[in-house]
Amino acid sequence: MNERGDFGATDVLAPGRMGRRFLPEEIGIESSLPSRLSRLSELPWHECWIQQLRSEKKSPHTIRAYDVAARSFSTTKLPGEVGMSWEEASTVTVRSFHLIADPNNGRMDAWMNKLGDLKPSTINAKIAALTHLLGWMGHIVPDWIQRPSRNRPLPKTLGRSELGRLKRAVRESEDPLAVPVSTLMLDTGLRVSELCALDIDDLDKDDLSALVIGGKGEKDRTVLFTESTVEVLDTWEPIRERRISNGPDPSLRAMFVSSRGRRINPRSIQKMMDKLADSADIPQSRLSPHTLRHTFATGLLERGADLVTIQRLLGHSSIATTRVYLEIGDQTLREIYHRAQRSPPADETGSEESGNGEEPIAPESIAE
Repeated sequence: MNERGDFGATDVLAPGRMGRRFLPEEIGIESSLPSRLSRLSELPWHECWIQQLRSEKKSPHTIRAYDVAARSFSTTKLPGEVGMSWEEASTVTVRSFHLIADPNNGRMDAWMNKLGDLKPSTINAKIAALTHLLGWMGHIVPDWIQRPSRNRPLPKTLGRSELGRLKRAVRESEDPLAVPVSTLMLDTGLRVSELCALDIDDLDKDDLSALVIGGKGEKDRTVLFTESTVEVLDTWEPIRERRISNGPDPSLRAMFVSSRGRRINPRSIQKMMDKLADSADIPQSRLSPHTLRHTFATGLLERGADLVTIQRLLGHSSIATTRVYLEIGDQTLREIYHRAQRSPPADETGSEESGNGEEPIAPESIAE
């Protein structure tokens, strides 16, 4: 806050990106607040923006990430300004923060300079958060803001032998949840959050389908499963009922519950995956609920499913997200080719020596 009581301007023309930062009255931005924000102009910007994120049905994780970036940006000071604490910055009115957030005054450049040591993916995530904030305020992110390029890592999938060892570990596990959870994830490609939120009323065993309500982005969709999955779920039902009857809420409709009769959570599923990984001699870093989702998708692709079908089953909002599985297919093709070139020829009986490679395949039921 400067001597004039204006956080967004100073009496001195402080240096900006082009060597000179213009005052609001010089470029006419003091009255450029979008009309849609007029009724909010005298309210605290942060509270209004968070409410906007909630109205867009952003996930709690996304809101937290956006909030962290906005806090860092709003407390970034320019030369000639007296910095503000977050407690002060968060209570600035929408009208005043519109000037503070103007990307032409150099504040975004100063904020970007503090991100240099972060990973490209983290920087891009923070820029995405600020892009939303600036767009809500009526600003446009300048063309000179460069997003760092990054090579998107291919999704992790299980190979043939890994999948076989996992199935064996699941069948031998003493955890009653191991078989139904792993089977359903390999058969449907559900996200772990969607699996945890699944209720018994969401499954239609006659139709071999389940309704996913409020998936990522609050989108509903239908996933499909097989008869073998129905058999596994039927075996799980008596255990589920016994756990719920002994739990705190006998009316609980959750499909999967813990030993204490409560709905399972993603953290407990990952702990189960870690134990299964150890039993299957698979690095824990290679086995997660999302690994099973990716294995489901690549299995569909290798069995001839088209991208649009896979996109709908996975619940991707953009087919560009699904297209990454084509890269896995290309990588697998190359690995198989080079492995075949290194493999010894078939013997006289026509049998071939089995390779040690981890060729991804379509998952089969754990119960089989």
